[in-house]
Amino acid sequence: MDLHELRTFCVVAEELNMTHAAKRLHMTQPPLSRKIKSLENSLGSRLFERSPRGLALTATGQFLYQQAQQLLDKVESTAATIQRMERHQRPLLGIGFVPSVFYDQLPLLVRELRQKDEMELNLVEMTTIQQVQALKAGRIDIGFGRLKIDDPDIEQIKLFDEPLLAALPTGHCLEGSTPTLEQLAHHPLILFPARPRPSFADLVQGFFHRRSIKTRVVQETNELQTALGLVASGLGITLVPEQVMNVQRSGITYARLADGSIFTQVICSRRKGDPNTPLTKEINRIMTRQIET
Repeated sequence: MDLHELRTFCVVAEELNMTHAAKRLHMTQPPLSRKIKSLENSLGSRLFERSPRGLALTATGQFLYQQAQQLLDKVESTAATIQRMERHQRPLLGIGFVPSVFYDQLPLLVRELRQKDEMELNLVEMTTIQQVQALKAGRIDIGFGRLKIDDPDIEQIKLFDEPLLAALPTGHCLEGSTPTLEQLAHHPLILFPARPRPSFADLVQGFFHRRSIKTRVVQETNELQTALGLVASGLGITLVPEQVMNVQRSGITYARLADGSIFTQVICSRRKGDPNTPLTKEINRIMTRQIET
């Protein structure tokens, strides 16, 4: 499966009509039909339901369309960034981040950096473990996460501590209270991210385990937004960093915990020994000012 096949598939998925799709692709219908059939054979799954009224995406086809759109958008964004760099001869700064740090200080940092003409930014959502791997491989230059990682090639700086809150379905019996971990443990627990480990999920479980409190984990998911969606649906509760409160989402209410010692860290990770360039000095200056305020 290559990019050309994905682009062809996406056009058919959008048109749901072979004749119209072939016209958009500047080709005739028979070879287009063969291309789609070949793609289905290589994947071992039907992507379209065929009927006299036209085409309809199967569940597999819908999934592939969503994933292909994201991949193609990323490819186009990467190409556009490279072209801008070549035109303006500006360095590229790669920033890795866990989603839960992107609701407060980090967006302000990114906004200030984007206002400067001497750099291009590439933001990549990844776990702390993935950030460390990407830093060592040179794919990013700085990472913002929540886990301390012992690696001789990586320097980590704690920026600040952040309290954890309970995310509850609206109308939950604990809404409006300051629950203890013992009280939370009576309710189904949703954890994120499911992988790779170690992760924020292990951090959350650790708070319960160190107090010998048993929990009932009903779902693990890789995405914060998916976890919140499951909470809103009433499947269970989850623990989230305080700045996630900035997310306005229906069906969710937040409760501060009775134990004030339950918090997570926001940690900046960088390659050890990287030169202290004007760019890194500027990042340090902006972050320090935002943290102090």
